[in-house]
Amino acid sequence: MIVFANAKINIGLYVVSKRPDGYHNLETLFYPVPLFDAIEMVESDVAGLSVSGIMVDCPAGENIILKAYDLLKQDYNLPPVRFHLHKVIPYGAGLGGGSSNAASVLKMVNDYFNLQLTGEHLKRYAAKTGADCPFFIDNVPMFATGIGDMLSPVNIDLSGYRIVIVKPTFSVSTREAYKRIIPSGPGFNLNNLSSHPVEEWNELIENDFEKYIFPLYPEIKKLKETLYGQGAVFASMSGSGSSVFGIFNNVPEDLRKIIPEGILFTL
Repeated sequence: MIVFANAKINIGLYVVSKRPDGYHNLETLFYPVPLFDAIEMVESDVAGLSVSGIMVDCPAGENIILKAYDLLKQDYNLPPVRFHLHKVIPYGAGLGGGSSNAASVLKMVNDYFNLQLTGEHLKRYAAKTGADCPFFIDNVPMFATGIGDMLSPVNIDLSGYRIVIVKPTFSVSTREAYKRIIPSGPGFNLNNLSSHPVEEWNELIENDFEKYIFPLYPEIKKLKETLYGQGAVFASMSGSGSSVFGIFNNVPEDLRKIIPEGILFTL
């Protein structure tokens, strides 16, 4: 069985407060985008994971895909399986690739072995693998609070636009980004963003991480400025970086010449 695990972008991100457990409460909009990893699962006496495509940030045996499968295997009589991951979504980019992989495996195993788990049940498993994993179960635009696990649907539709994502040649550690940030409370109420055209978003919302990441990595700030300079109606860092996305009415044909380094996706 093969599934395709998509990425997400964060439209606005406010770090509201630090929790007693060391995590942070935040407010953000998760928006799914059509950038996909491919995951194949086959029953096999030799269990494990193989990887192709771009580099991943951990040994195959420690990948979140196996963690997700093992969570279900603890509660259900599942046979040994082997996974193959063809990686396209870069890690350390704020695009949720690992979380999407985990959620996609939970859904795939549920369907393949007919476990009859509901969406809410799958979300509880997903929350054990990562804070933003539950989002990828329903995989529709969501307003997220808590640590990213409290979700409510929002009426955001970017289907009439083109989205460009640029991942520079380096990554940003989520752990390090959160160590540096100082919570400042909520900004604009992102639940109301759908009542404003995309062209106004730059004046209304922000990603709190930018003020801490840009001084450390001025290349990321330059990418955002470049996207605006090429006609983006809105641009932002996604999550804690390092990727930047731009929302365009029309994408310049020579954008690759203007941004020669890093990974560039036009969606």
